[in-house]
Amino acid sequence: MERLPRLKTSDHYPFLLLHVGTNDTAKNDFEQITADYVALGRRIKEFEAQVVFSSILPMEGKGLGRDRPIVEVNVEVNIEGEMTYSEREPDENQTISEVFILVGLSYLTRLQILLFLVFLVIYLVTLVGNLLIILLIKLNPSLHTPMYFFLLNLSFLEICYTSSVVPQLLAHLLVEQKTLSIAGCAAQMYIFTIMGLTECCLLAAMAYDRYIAICNPLHYRTIMSGQVCAQLVGASWTIGILVEVAQTTWIFSLPFCGSNRIHHFFCDIPPVIKRACTDTSKNQIVVLALSVLFIMSPFLLIILSYICIISTILKLPSVEGRRKAFSTCSSHLMVVTLFYGTALFTYLRPKSISTPEGDQLISLMYTVVTPVLNPIIYTLRNKEVKGAFRKTIGKSISSHNQRN
Repeated sequence: MERLPRLKTSDHYPFLLLHVGTNDTAKNDFEQITADYVALGRRIKEFEAQVVFSSILPMEGKGLGRDRPIVEVNVEVNIEGEMTYSEREPDENQTISEVFILVGLSYLTRLQILLFLVFLVIYLVTLVGNLLIILLIKLNPSLHTPMYFFLLNLSFLEICYTSSVVPQLLAHLLVEQKTLSIAGCAAQMYIFTIMGLTECCLLAAMAYDRYIAICNPLHYRTIMSGQVCAQLVGASWTIGILVEVAQTTWIFSLPFCGSNRIHHFFCDIPPVIKRACTDTSKNQIVVLALSVLFIMSPFLLIILSYICIISTILKLPSVEGRRKAFSTCSSHLMVVTLFYGTALFTYLRPKSISTPEGDQLISLMYTVVTPVLNPIIYTLRNKEVKGAFRKTIGKSISSHNQRN
């Protein structure tokens, strides 16, 4: 940028080859590099020149994240030379009114088909596994208990949760133009955030159910009546819908301008807020406050429940009794660890240790991997579910033989 004033408008520059060296990418962060390139492309356009950026050398050293600025800049400026940078980047004050471009996994160009196949298999297993749990609970009276009523709702939530992200991700892996309308982005955020917060509250309700079952077993059926279970599930959905509809509506009431590229593979809250052209510091504080209040509060209730549960289990006289008591809540504990571990790390960690690649990897964990693990955990570690599955298969085979 410092050398550009030496160019004279009276001269003719039909073609400019710009080499970006290692030191340039090492000195500045990605946002600064991107801003410099926007200004650079706009300035050079005054000379009616075609601009091509030469290859950007990787920085020396090892470790993930060392070449993050280089990778991201290559994605941002589209080094392939299909068009000049100034033609692709809108003015920083130009309002975004139509679409976002999700460039999250664009740098993995050679792996697009492989990623598509892997994510497709995982998504199908997720759907089949959770639908199987729902059918088993519906078809087997032995599973018509509070714990499995909550599990049925959890499986339904997981289907909606992963379906709000994965189908769009699969489609974008097969196309070059990874665009999503602003309305589509808002719809995705509504569904994703509602399901996520509802699941937080539902996991807390499931922890309360396990607490009553182990710490107050004689009054379990009285306390956890059908009406109480329905109220707990209804409260979870109500909190999720009210809080996230208000938050998402607020986010999309902001004006978006400048680059329409979102450095993520779906419309998550942090990357979308970055595209706003107003001061979003207050919005980010509100998002953090809501995350702490409505994510940490259920989490603290879960921790409190398990402190009481573990204390009660340790007081049981027999080893076999302790083993059976712990086995009734081990599946739920594993699901809570997976879900909250990734969610807390994503939304409550400091920005100083955040990188786009790391954010996307963690997001893949709770949008793709965790939903497929939940039915596996509840089927492989639960004798009642496995018994109900064998019974259902046996009835199906018997019914088929009688017809023949």
